[in-house]
Amino acid sequence: MFQSLGLLVISNLFMTFAWYGHLKSNQHSKLWIVILVSWGIAFFEYCFQVPANRIGIQFLTLGQLKVMQEIITMTVFAAFSILYMKVPLTKNFLYASVCLVLAAFFIFKDQMHA
Repeated sequence: MFQSLGLLVISNLFMTFAWYGHLKSNQHSKLWIVILVSWGIAFFEYCFQVPANRIGIQFLTLGQLKVMQEIITMTVFAAFSILYMKVPLTKNFLYASVCLVLAAFFIFKDQMHA
C-alpha cells in the first residue's frame, strides 16, 4: 500500500505542474505550445498513476483508493499553491482539510474496526 501511496504522490506532483504550473509564467506563450508542454508533463503523471492504482487496488477498495488519491491531490495542490504560486494560506484550506480528514475517516472506518 505504501508503494501505491508514494507513486500517487509523484504522479500528483507531475499533474499539478502540468495543469497549473504554466499559470505562474508563460502567460504570453501560444496556447498550443502550453497545451503540448502540459500534455508532455502529464504523460509522466500517467506513468506513475496507473501502476499506483494497480498496486493500490490489491490492498484497498476502489472507494478507499479514490479518497486517498483526492487527499494526496489536495495536499500536493495546497503545497504547490503556497510554495510555488505564493497563494496565501486561508481558513478555507483548513476547512477543506477537515472535510478530507472526515472523508478518509468514513471511507476507512470499516477497515479500522476489522
